[in-house]
Amino acid sequence: MKLHSRAVHAGDRKRPPQDAPTWVPVTTPIHTATSFIYSDLDELDRVFGNELPGQSYSRYSNPTNDALEELVNDLEGGAGALACSSGMAALHMAVNTALIDRQRVILAAKLLYGATLGMLTKVFEPAGVEVVFADFGDENAVRAAIAEHKPGAIVMETIANPLLQVPALDRIAAMAREAGAALIVDNTFATPLIVRPLDHGAAISVHSLTKYLSGHGDVLGGVVVADSDHIEPLRNLSRTVGMILGPFESYLAMRGVKTFPLRMERQCASACRVASWLSTHPAVERVYFPADAKHPDAANIKRIFAPGLYGAMVSFDVKDAGRPEVYRLMNALKMVVPATSLGDVHSMMLYPAIASHRELSPKHRERLGIRDSLVRLSVGIEAPEDIIADLDQALRA
Repeated sequence: MKLHSRAVHAGDRKRPPQDAPTWVPVTTPIHTATSFIYSDLDELDRVFGNELPGQSYSRYSNPTNDALEELVNDLEGGAGALACSSGMAALHMAVNTALIDRQRVILAAKLLYGATLGMLTKVFEPAGVEVVFADFGDENAVRAAIAEHKPGAIVMETIANPLLQVPALDRIAAMAREAGAALIVDNTFATPLIVRPLDHGAAISVHSLTKYLSGHGDVLGGVVVADSDHIEPLRNLSRTVGMILGPFESYLAMRGVKTFPLRMERQCASACRVASWLSTHPAVERVYFPADAKHPDAANIKRIFAPGLYGAMVSFDVKDAGRPEVYRLMNALKMVVPATSLGDVHSMMLYPAIASHRELSPKHRERLGIRDSLVRLSVGIEAPEDIIADLDQALRA
């Protein structure tokens, strides 16, 4: 089946045991039980020992979570998935899984979500893990860093937050495999509709479920999709650490995933129109968007992305703007929501300097190209004409 059909059907309508009545719920119910019992203790023993499929304790697995994990794994093409309590929890689980039996060195892209940079430098480094950063837009620099530091894990984003760079995922994956490192890709901005990192050789793909997959601003969650070498270590680690998603959140996330391909296609198409319009606006200095023919990573985008899809994130520098001018712009918005997230059905604008990359020093942001004039726009499913009209009046305010 095509991805659109799998998004609707995968994970749902599990058949009951052979000797039970044949009714099947159309959608997966919310299973709130923390524990599960069996008529024969030998069965429970075998379930605990992973000799028999089944449920024992919801920190280990839960039928609602299982359905969501099966659905996202099907979309990403992995060996299995783990639903986590947040996107950052998912990334934390992914990195720890990759480092279980490898050298405790992480090679990471310089340009990443601010909380990811904070996790690497404020959590993993103090715990004794060496963290090295490189420009992932420069393949030679990545190759040299791998040769010098011999990382156990490599961390990157499919579409880098917030300047929308697109590293050579396939070639970096080949470098990682050759070096025996696990490539971890945050695929939140791209989604499996545009890119499936494991198809290009990544070991682990991570999503913030909060964003495009759920898509309605009402679920906080994350998910890790792993290849066959990493899924069992990931699950074993999860049993101990317990960074799992609750069944209510899993249900809501699964409901959102069913429509994500339709939403994402609309958002991608609208983002192209918005980005093209912004590039002609006299109050806009520069637009960052993967569909731009002059994008520095155009060759990677053409090779890796699904045809005609470029994501729904648009970043742009407001001409001659500092914080006061950006505040004025965002305060003037009437429909676009000035909020700290992305991927919702409604369009959202974020100011990286005070939100996603707040913890970085001004000089660090400047070195990365994140200027005080930069805003990040997540294009929603509204009529693109209305999005453009709201941006226009706010830019002229």
